[in-house]
Amino acid sequence: MTNSAPSTESRTRRSRMREAEELVPSRRQYLRLKAQYPNAILLYRLGDFYEAFDQDAEIVARDARITLTSRSFGRNGRVPMAGIPHHALHHYLGRLLAAGHTVAIAEQLSEPGRGLVERAVTRVLTPGTVAEAALLPATENCYLAAVAFHGDRIGLAWVDVSTGEFATMELAGRDRMELLAEEFARLAPAECLVAETFEGSLPPAGRLTRLEPWHFDPDRAAQRLRTLFGVQSLAPFGCEHAPAALAAAGAIVAYLERTNPSLVSLLTSLRTELPAYRVGLDAATRRNLELTRGLRTGGTRGSLLGVLDLTCTPMGARALRRLVSEPIRDLVELRRRQDFVAILVANPELRHRLAQILLGAGDLERLMSRIVQGTGSLRDFLTLRQALATAEALVGTLRATSHEPLRVFAEMAGSCNDLATLLERAIVEDEEGARIRPGFCPELDAELAAIQETRRFLATLEQRERERTGIRSLKVGYNKVFGYYLEVTRPHLHRIPPEYVRKQTVATGERFITPELKDAEARLLAAEARITALERSALERLTREVTYRSGAVLHLARWIAQLDAFRALAEVAARYGWVRPELEESDTLEIRGGRHPVVEATLDDRPFVPNDCQLGGEGPQILLVTGPNMGGKSTYLRQVALIVLLAQIGSFVPAQRARIGLVDRIFSRIGAHDDLPGGQSTFLVEMIETATILRQATRRSLVILDEVGRGTATQDGLAIARAVLEDLHNRVAARTLFATHFLELTALTAELPRVANVHVAAIERDGHVVFLYRVLPGPADRAYGIHVARLAGLPSWVADRAEAFLSAPPSAVTIAQKESEQPCVAEPQGPRQLPLPGFPDGSAAAQALARELLALDLTQLSPRQALDWLFQQQTRLRSVTNSQE
Repeated sequence: MTNSAPSTESRTRRSRMREAEELVPSRRQYLRLKAQYPNAILLYRLGDFYEAFDQDAEIVARDARITLTSRSFGRNGRVPMAGIPHHALHHYLGRLLAAGHTVAIAEQLSEPGRGLVERAVTRVLTPGTVAEAALLPATENCYLAAVAFHGDRIGLAWVDVSTGEFATMELAGRDRMELLAEEFARLAPAECLVAETFEGSLPPAGRLTRLEPWHFDPDRAAQRLRTLFGVQSLAPFGCEHAPAALAAAGAIVAYLERTNPSLVSLLTSLRTELPAYRVGLDAATRRNLELTRGLRTGGTRGSLLGVLDLTCTPMGARALRRLVSEPIRDLVELRRRQDFVAILVANPELRHRLAQILLGAGDLERLMSRIVQGTGSLRDFLTLRQALATAEALVGTLRATSHEPLRVFAEMAGSCNDLATLLERAIVEDEEGARIRPGFCPELDAELAAIQETRRFLATLEQRERERTGIRSLKVGYNKVFGYYLEVTRPHLHRIPPEYVRKQTVATGERFITPELKDAEARLLAAEARITALERSALERLTREVTYRSGAVLHLARWIAQLDAFRALAEVAARYGWVRPELEESDTLEIRGGRHPVVEATLDDRPFVPNDCQLGGEGPQILLVTGPNMGGKSTYLRQVALIVLLAQIGSFVPAQRARIGLVDRIFSRIGAHDDLPGGQSTFLVEMIETATILRQATRRSLVILDEVGRGTATQDGLAIARAVLEDLHNRVAARTLFATHFLELTALTAELPRVANVHVAAIERDGHVVFLYRVLPGPADRAYGIHVARLAGLPSWVADRAEAFLSAPPSAVTIAQKESEQPCVAEPQGPRQLPLPGFPDGSAAAQALARELLALDLTQLSPRQALDWLFQQQTRLRSVTNSQE
């Protein structure tokens, strides 16, 4: 028997159809577009605003921080709505992307006023696919990453769609996840792609986007990459036999083809990197050394990059940031960089000349991104022409020098002369701005000539009609609604010729048209439409030509950026008196007169106290650094690490002399911080970072440890610190700076032959501590903690009480606590002793009281003197007792 009742699904479908029919056309159009992008916020152009509706409106109002309103679209009632003014779109887009949202932008494709405006989604933006310079920090890259898992290997690929940088690598071994975490710390991707089937966890990154697993198939990915680059083999790219790396790179290309296909044209090459080429830096080390962000400021101020960044271009600033973030281990490349910097340091006039030329380069990388996407204007092409001329001037300047390294570097720029010639022939700038140069497009020239004839006719029409009609007040005018017209005031209406056709009545008279005027207007409008089309065609032709040569232009842009970065390193070295370090493949680390680059730069006219460091080679393997708080231990540790890092980016270093055996990794465990959202206490974070160092450091590493074990009980912390120190000495054998307040550890130099004691010097004068900031041989004699507490503003009565405890035997506090829990009189069988609060047995205060009592000559003591002495002792005792309470 057949069920004649309609199904629930069919009833729901008919209900939705009826609801859709009741909606206004623009609402139906919006819902149709929204259905195509269900996982994105749809910004729908409506006049002068980009509107979001329904749940999208609530999200936009919350995360873009704008007002939530509502609007009626027919009989279905009002819906939530949030609008962004079109001129402020980038400002609010930045907020939405920073919150991790995907945004689809629906633009108006037809002119308003003739029925429903045609709309379509023209751009889809995600946090990792932003190419608009207005949405990006000028001096930082914005990376889209992809992670692929293939057997026991991890593939990592990344791209900056605003500059065309595209790279991949493959990670293997037991520490592959730790290496992945280091790469994430270096790249800080805004978005990361993984397969939908991935169930593990990744290091902290931006938004996590899941794709269908087949996008990560190595064979499919390899074919996609071969098609993209138009090659038969990926061997020249270095990843043909790296399936995990191929899978990650292919997933990125697939994602870009889905979200914004025009961006794919910017990917002109793929670089395969080897993790062993770079110095390993984990997230904690990058944070502790403040490489690119100051801990206090959150920006570059107070960081190493903030001192180094004397670049002239945004792309040079990004290149310098990459240099600081990616120290390398290639001795040949490092010496090549040093040679380049050394020549610029020795030639200030050349540095100044290069800086003046570089100012004209602009941001060629991101300019190319706009042009390749098809959003470039004639002004952008003019800027490109100027940038190419700047590059030619830079190449000429370097070739004209007598220094072989500079001439070799000049030859690496490549040539874009053919493109520069094309742009020179295509674009001209005059008082009206940038426009197509005459001769580049003959059809356009013909139309412009024709329209000039029509404009001359219109320009003389007013005078001719005045003379013909005798109406001296007659005027020729134009508006968008009625076009061209002849306007005659009321007193002269009786004098109009019969061929004048009334078009519009205005307050002061009438407006007319003539067949001759309408014919001229038709010719003018048709010519303007053809001119617009021809200009668009010329612009598209230029875009194709530039896109075809985009690989060469991007190569040139990166060459300029590298030159700018090296020039900045030379400028810093000359400004602060840095020297060229000696680099070698050994375990030696010798620094004479080393200085902290950031601290020195902030001291203005005050001198920085330099210090030496000798590790490895003929010196000790571990320096055990002791001394007072605020004495400069952390500064000393950090400056050694920063000097090594600067040397391994090819820079000069802040020292009188430096001899550095290359390191494979730099580890830093400094300061105290917790991870409360992750459920990790300060001490747990400290132990995690320490464990990472002990498990990953090698003989070629540099380890910086500060106050290991201070986050727990004294005995536990001392035991942990000693065990860590012994493991670094006996098993790891890395060059290590180990700062501690556990003075007990200084005795280990008798047991561990490759450990040496040094201390930061301080002296005490008139009860005050004076920090000398000098690192001297031998252990510290005390920590001066109470003096530092006084400097911090600790109340004097608290500091005085602390000094009283400090002058007592080590167990005085514990003994006093235990005695306070006992009865005042001992057991009957033992000696009876009344304890004096504040005067523990054997303390200096108790001994002083005993000496005074024994010194009294009771036979000569008058009653008055005895009472005065007792009164003094009672006052002392009462003050001690009150302080305990």
